[in-house]
Amino acid sequence: MAMAGWTPRRWRRRRADNADRHGDRLSCGSAGAAAALPLRIFRRRAFAGQTAAANLADLAAVRLRQTVLRDVATVDTATRLFGTDLALPLILGPVGLAGMAARRGEVQAARAAAGAGIPFTLSATSICPLDEVGQAAPCWFQLYMVRDRDFAVEMLARAAAQGCGALVLTVDLPVTGIRWRDRRSGLADPGLAGRLRRLAQALGRPRWLADVGLAGRPHALGNIATMLGPAAGMAECIAWTAANMDAGITWRDVEWVRARWDGPLIVKGIMEAGDAQAARSAGADGIVVSNHGGRQLDGVGSTARALPRIADALGGGLPLFVDGGVRNGVDLFRMLALGADAVLVGRPWLYALAAAGEAGVARMIGMMAEELRVVMALGGVTGVGQIGRHLIDGWRHAPPG
Repeated sequence: MAMAGWTPRRWRRRRADNADRHGDRLSCGSAGAAAALPLRIFRRRAFAGQTAAANLADLAAVRLRQTVLRDVATVDTATRLFGTDLALPLILGPVGLAGMAARRGEVQAARAAAGAGIPFTLSATSICPLDEVGQAAPCWFQLYMVRDRDFAVEMLARAAAQGCGALVLTVDLPVTGIRWRDRRSGLADPGLAGRLRRLAQALGRPRWLADVGLAGRPHALGNIATMLGPAAGMAECIAWTAANMDAGITWRDVEWVRARWDGPLIVKGIMEAGDAQAARSAGADGIVVSNHGGRQLDGVGSTARALPRIADALGGGLPLFVDGGVRNGVDLFRMLALGADAVLVGRPWLYALAAAGEAGVARMIGMMAEELRVVMALGGVTGVGQIGRHLIDGWRHAPPG
């Protein structure tokens, strides 16, 4: 039973207020974001959220080995991808509609990533268009395959013109997953009832309403404004995405993109070893082991469980990325030990952005870097390349050669 005067809602509000005063608590947690954002933006996952929960639980279950007396006076978290030096093996992954979390949110996040020396990936369904973000900071770009190939061609041309360091092609969305929470919150309801729910949520977050809802305009859904028009909102974006996802996409379409994109091509949404091998055969320069953060097929296994078998099947030769469930530097280390070359995060930077804007994202990245350095030192390694399965307690496979 709650104490007198302290309802759960008030306790959560106080916790969020404390987080605002202590950057180390808000940067990787959700309390500040929950207090700042309307419900429709904060709670986004498929069905009952089983896969989203499994991403967290399975990664947390990975036990690490502690190694001592190895001279870890100097620990270097730097790595190199596609000819570019990164300060640490971390990438801010694509998050749709992130510009609704803070005023011109994608621009703020891109600046934070550039300042920290890591890539930022702009979603095709961002609020800020690629041109606006690219002028503020360098970025990678994420693309869905849609029925309208003219749209895809246009986006590829714009990404090339902006000098995007890589193209992330998301392939696990031939149809949109069932997201009951989006429907209940009003995010996916274009009708009057949905509009009323969204309005009520916005009125319940007056700071967000003033800073993002009003001062953060235009909410033109930047990259697809040419398809929908500048007045389109979130519900229209989701409806357009669902109507234009190409359920007939095959590996030939990946080859089609490969033929039109000269830079690094990363295929995102791989959960099976056979698909990873097919992606490599289709011309992929990198692969992201991903279940869409649990927002597509609820019940599919976690990325932590899928990553080792995909790494084994590929046997090296191209960068292997992963996302799902990573919330801190310990999780980042775990994914590297399981076989990833670098890790994408989504929710952590979105939460940090909502709570404290560009500064919050910068703090989140800084925290992960500090935590990674500490875990590396306690594991007895001084470079990212030394991290392997030999640092997982009881792992049945020998460390990669």
